[in-house]
Amino acid sequence: MVDTNSVASPQRNYGGSEIQKIYKVSRLDEPMLINADWNKPQWHSVEPLNIALFMGAKPDHLPKTQAKVLYDQEHIYIIFRVEDRYVRAIETQRHGKVWEDSCVEFFLTPGSDISNGYFNVETNCIGTILLHYQPRPDENIRPLKPAECNRLEIATSMPKKVIDPEIAGPLTWTLEYCVPIEIFGEYRQVIRPAPGVKWRANFYKCAETVSHPHWLTWSLVENDVPNFHLPEYFGTLEFVD
Repeated sequence: MVDTNSVASPQRNYGGSEIQKIYKVSRLDEPMLINADWNKPQWHSVEPLNIALFMGAKPDHLPKTQAKVLYDQEHIYIIFRVEDRYVRAIETQRHGKVWEDSCVEFFLTPGSDISNGYFNVETNCIGTILLHYQPRPDENIRPLKPAECNRLEIATSMPKKVIDPEIAGPLTWTLEYCVPIEIFGEYRQVIRPAPGVKWRANFYKCAETVSHPHWLTWSLVENDVPNFHLPEYFGTLEFVD
């Protein structure tokens, strides 16, 4: 699995055109325990994508953030690894303001058509999740139902308790989850992963209310101010065997 634009510099801002990111997602052929272990065997041969482009003014804290993706017939698997500082997490309520904390995010369309809306999966470092369907950015936002959210398996390397005040020193944390593809079907058409199928997606790292805020993205977003809700700039997930 290859991030075809992994050479993008973390020191640049959005200012010019760039080839849209493409990430090849391999099939998982065996069961996998969701435990936030970046080094477990199922992830060994999976190349990471780099969430390295900053939005807005260049931040003075650029945490090295990577993600890996796998799939099977019924699920999408995501793991993040963040070499962070100034870590804070106070949101403990589902669908709360997790983006204000030290947070990683996965936005996706389960197919190649962005006109039918997208899902945003946002998770702070202690495992609190926000999961919305948005037919259009910031219009008719639909939080997924508790029963649907409960079907996700989520694990984090951090204790699941409030972090406040923030941890200023170096801290590496990981977060992993497994998403049942079926939960998307009530909201829009879903093209199930299979070799040759493409989804649109982007990956983000943010922390709005820490002492050193930042907004980082995988696929280029050409916008003057940070805004993750621009699906026209999503990259592509290409599923392979």
